Amino acid sequence: MALEKIQITFIGPGVMAEAMISGLLKKKLILPQKITASGPYEHEVNHLTEKYGIQPHSDNSAAAQDADVVVLSVKPQRLNKVLEGMRGSIKPNALVLSIVAGASISKIARYLGHDIIVRSMPNTPAQIGEGITVWTCSPTVSEEQKEFAQSILGAFGQEIYVDEEDYLDKATALSGTGPAYVYLFMEAMVDAGVHLGFPRRIAERLVIETLRGSVDYYDNGSEDARHLARLRNQVTSPGGTSAEALYYLEKAGFRTAISRAIWAAYQRSKELGQDAETRPPE
Repeated sequence: MALEKIQITFIGPGVMAEAMISGLLKKKLILPQKITASGPYEHEVNHLTEKYGIQPHSDNSAAAQDADVVVLSVKPQRLNKVLEGMRGSIKPNALVLSIVAGASISKIARYLGHDIIVRSMPNTPAQIGEGITVWTCSPTVSEEQKEFAQSILGAFGQEIYVDEEDYLDKATALSGTGPAYVYLFMEAMVDAGVHLGFPRRIAERLVIETLRGSVDYYDNGSEDARHLARLRNQVTSPGGTSAEALYYLEKAGFRTAISRAIWAAYQRSKELGQDAETRPPE
């Protein structure tokens, strides 16, 4: 779906906004002059203007007035103030697309007085075009606007639509927070390699390429072969080194620790959303 006929305004010219803008322009889905970025810090807006040729703005309310799609890409702690300042400034038929963690559709609608909303949860690999974004929308979003959202979110990685908004909190815990689990696991492996006697730079390279190759091997396998337990068994010889290592991981509660960590992140995401819902717009 081409986006060249619409005007997109980004409220919050941060890292994720830049990832989205970069992806849209690289895929030639929209012209730079059809994109506006707005924020209070002139140097951030000017950076995007100079790098991508988009339109700058310092007034969120004014920047949103003519937009067909308004992307909320501000930090969660600034969202309430931003939404209050934009109330009444969005076109009645415009789409609001939020990438703000923990901000429910009902909260955004209540603060803005506007109910055509897509809520999404990208993750940090989106910054290099390798993200995965889970999204859903309010019932008032049209099929055409769903296609707009799909094109925009697909510009910086893969996207998955879900019917239930609760999946957004689950995605926050699994894929949104997921890179942190991966980096901690990698850090632990590197430290173990250093403990074994490898120079850190070699240990890091071994770990990075092992993870990269493992994911690529999974991606390149047949449908039948792409079962994680089957792949793990392929490198686990009876009585071998992998079997010994896996025994100690299981004994230490590795699976349980990961599962509990993800569940804790999910519960925290729900708590943050509930806290936000209890604060009425001023």
